[in-house]
Amino acid sequence: MRVNGKDTTHINLQDRGLQYGDGLFETIAVSNGRLEFWQRHMQRLQLGCRRLNIPPPDSQLLLDEARQIVGRRHKAVLKIIITRGEGGRGYRPPAQTSTRPNRIVSLHDWPDYTAANASEGISLRYCSTPLGINPVLAGVKHLNRLEQVMARSEWNDAEIQEGIMLNSWGDVIEGTMSNLFFIKDGMLHSPDLSNCGVAGIMRGVILELARSANIPLKVGCYNRADMDAADELFITNSLIGIWPVQRLEQRSFDIGPLTRQIMSTLDNARCNDISHETV
Repeated sequence: MRVNGKDTTHINLQDRGLQYGDGLFETIAVSNGRLEFWQRHMQRLQLGCRRLNIPPPDSQLLLDEARQIVGRRHKAVLKIIITRGEGGRGYRPPAQTSTRPNRIVSLHDWPDYTAANASEGISLRYCSTPLGINPVLAGVKHLNRLEQVMARSEWNDAEIQEGIMLNSWGDVIEGTMSNLFFIKDGMLHSPDLSNCGVAGIMRGVILELARSANIPLKVGCYNRADMDAADELFITNSLIGIWPVQRLEQRSFDIGPLTRQIMSTLDNARCNDISHETV
């Protein structure tokens, strides 16, 4: 782990990321000696910094540090955290001119995901913990993840791989760690994230691939009845890529032809996307 370019596991207790969750993070797949979708992650990080009025880090500096910490690892997970830095007690942040953000770069083992999740599909459940409505923070991958923590604590069943979260209006938004897509009558749908939720990197990739392939696409507001009526369902994030869904609560799904087409297209994109960076 590196903090501001130094090998250490320590950070000042007055850091606002610790005190208030005042910061952002990115989780990046390291695969075959590449930082997958690096440029896309940096674009989202920069956007989030602007939204929170945190001076953004230098992307080349982060890339240099990422390459150093990854070294020769073939497959791993790189996590980058940017906090506003140290500040006194109280919510009011220091003036931007005096803000000294902290950057934390750490490397982690690849999760022990079973291959069957991608090939045979997974099981989902609904979570009772709602996502709060806040358009100011919608889409941003900020450090305030208590809603996801509480939702993920709702089950301890190894047969259920993910939980779907709704907002306080009853709209289906995302998984605890993933974005959501479903297919109905040949059209690809994904929940709108204008009021809450994380705009995942892989979600953005899938939306672009669908448009390029002329797959009918709609981003809108959906509820549980829409999920139950879907023909196909899958979830995405930067590490898993796509996991098709074979069961949601009591409803079973097939891994249909459009899901398989999108999975194949994504495999090609992960091999060839120009936004990757070589370690």
